[in-house]
This record gives sequence, C-alpha cells and structure tokens, in this order.
Amino acid sequence: MKSKAFRNGAVALVLCLSGCAALPGGGPPPLDTFDLSAASLSARAHGRRQILIAEPAALKALDSQNIVIRTGSHSIEYLKGAQWADRLPVIVQARLAQTFQNAGAFAGVGKPGEGLAIDYQVISEVRAFGIRADRGGVAEVDLFVRLLNDRNGEVRAAREFHASAPVSGSGNKAYVDALNAAFGQAATDIVSWTDSVI
Repeated sequence: MKSKAFRNGAVALVLCLSGCAALPGGGPPPLDTFDLSAASLSARAHGRRQILIAEPAALKALDSQNIVIRTGSHSIEYLKGAQWADRLPVIVQARLAQTFQNAGAFAGVGKPGEGLAIDYQVISEVRAFGIRADRGGVAEVDLFVRLLNDRNGEVRAAREFHASAPVSGSGNKAYVDALNAAFGQAATDIVSWTDSVI
C-alpha cells in the first residue's frame, strides 16, 4: 500500500513540475503576439529605378515590442497581454517595403545590406503609432517621410502622413486590427506619393 501511494504521489509531483516548466516560475501566460500586413495597390512603372527602405527612427516608447495606448496628451500605457512580433520600426520597415513591392512600380525595392544599386532612399520617422484611448478609442498612425536622392544626397521631397481608424469591437485583436488598417492607409499614401514625386 505504501509503495502504491508513493508511486501515485511521485506521478502527481512530476505532472505538477511539468506544468510549472510550461509556465516558467509559475508566471503569467504568454503574450498575444501580432504583426502588420502589407497593403496592395498599383502604380505607374519607373523603369529601372531602385529604392531602399531604411529602418524608421522612433522614440524609445515606440521603438520596442510594446503596443502603445495613449491615455492623455502626455501620458501613455502599453496594451496588456499583447506585443508586436518584433520591434515596431522593424515591422514598419518590412511591411512598407512589401507595400512598395506590391505596387510593382520600381525595378527594385530593398533594405540596407541587400546589395541594390540605389537611386532613392525612403527615410521615415514613426511619430505616432498607437490607440488614442483619450479620443474614444481610435488607432492613430503618424509617419514623417523624406525621399533622399542616393546619387547626390539631396532630399527630393518630404511629407508627414497621418491615418486613423476606429476600433471596432473589444480585446487585443480589435485594437491591432484598427492599427493595421491605419498603417495600411498610411503605407498606401506613402507609395502613391513617392510614385508621383520621383
């Protein structure tokens, strides 16, 4: 009887420890992880011109995996239980490059280190990218973009792009869906503007 009770207790202990291993230190469950998607659009062809999409600059509050919730003009929080799949500037860079590629207007679209002979650089800054809780729950994306002629170092044009989208529903996915919609609009506007300028 004692041997059977010991075996049962050992099995229970193993199961308990394996459960603790799944959640290290008995901590909180894993965070919901989200990505952005690239928009699709068509634009006029630019022959053999090639462009480089640089990683956007951003303040520390936006240069992370945290999803920003702005609660006031000068105060922010982070969305609980959620994170971006990578640092936000890296995701914005990748999806903006994809949006340019989807447009099919340039001979080449790349990122630093990919060995393209570049004609123009798309240099951007993430100025806002989050949910405005202080405005009733709306996603806000604000990107400032400069088009740099890579041949002579001159800025061809510069412009700020602002897009917003209402949050429909509740939960982390609803917030991210709204941010994705706002980003998609901003990215489309950036590609269309670049298409018209160079």
